[in-house]
Amino acid sequence: MTEKDFLPESYENLPTKGKFTWKAPSNIALVKYWGKKPVQIPANPSISFTLDACATTTSVTFEKKGKAGDFSFDLLFDGKPKEDFKPKIHTFFERVQAYLPFLKGYHFIIETSNSFPHSSGIASSASGMAALSLCLLDMERGMVPDVNQEYFNTKASFLARLGSGSACRSIEGPLIEFGVHDHIPGSSNLYGIQYPFKVDGIFKTFQDTILLVHKGEKQVSSTVGHQLMHGHPYAGNRFQQALQNMDALKPIFANGDLDGFIKLVESEALTLHAMMMTSMPYFMLMKPDTLAIIHKIWSFREATQVPVCFTLDAGANVHLLYPDHVKQTVHQFIDEELAMHCENGHYIHDRVGLGAKKINS
Repeated sequence: MTEKDFLPESYENLPTKGKFTWKAPSNIALVKYWGKKPVQIPANPSISFTLDACATTTSVTFEKKGKAGDFSFDLLFDGKPKEDFKPKIHTFFERVQAYLPFLKGYHFIIETSNSFPHSSGIASSASGMAALSLCLLDMERGMVPDVNQEYFNTKASFLARLGSGSACRSIEGPLIEFGVHDHIPGSSNLYGIQYPFKVDGIFKTFQDTILLVHKGEKQVSSTVGHQLMHGHPYAGNRFQQALQNMDALKPIFANGDLDGFIKLVESEALTLHAMMMTSMPYFMLMKPDTLAIIHKIWSFREATQVPVCFTLDAGANVHLLYPDHVKQTVHQFIDEELAMHCENGHYIHDRVGLGAKKINS
């Protein structure tokens, strides 16, 4: 599908007012994308686990204005006005207006909240933009007859990407691929797709415990970090490595190869941070406790043969990935060895999920 496929021809039954509510999960990339082209086009493909517990719930209440003008909206986070979020929403509205041309005809009240603390250091842009996109698209669904679910999900992913690249991977689950890859049918730089190949059942039981090493704002934002891949001395090799790793995952997923999965996923996480440390200007988002956790994971896995591994997002927190059948053992390991490296001992137990859900308002 191309951008033109998401342009509506005409609207019927324009509503006077209404409200929609959606809950969209966060996601954690296994093969990372780092670097992008305008507008929100990934420099390489990625694949992620959709999460379940870490999610954003967004309600959009709308009322038709007397006269169309500029975008008009109020934004509430946890029930309170959040002015510093508004510029990002305004930019998002500008990007999606051609695909949702009714936007300037309404005033919106956007109410959003996270299931995880805002200061926890977990990026909420993916889940937040996914939830907002679904609410707006649900509004459009009432104006356009005969929209099937597959088109709805694809357009929601397309719109969410224009707000935050990784948000396109938060519409469906459990494994979502984003970015063109010659060996993955249906892959696109415009939206995420459900991973189309065989996946052993073991990966559908995966747990993700997020070890909150550092809460609050990052030293360097992901937006800035992506931009620093332009002219990066190792960018070309990195993009090629990502393509190769996407190919390598196909037999790993099909055969339930946990050893292969662990090696690839941990390598991807460290490569992401290597790109940060070798950009110009260079920066480091890992903290001493991040490294301490990684070394403890390696030692624990070698001593016990328990299939547990880590991945990292663009921050200091550690995502601990493991199948459900070793959950009790891993939870004991977390409590005894890893929680001491988390800020205030905080961590969040999550698991692979199936995507966003509509909430009856």
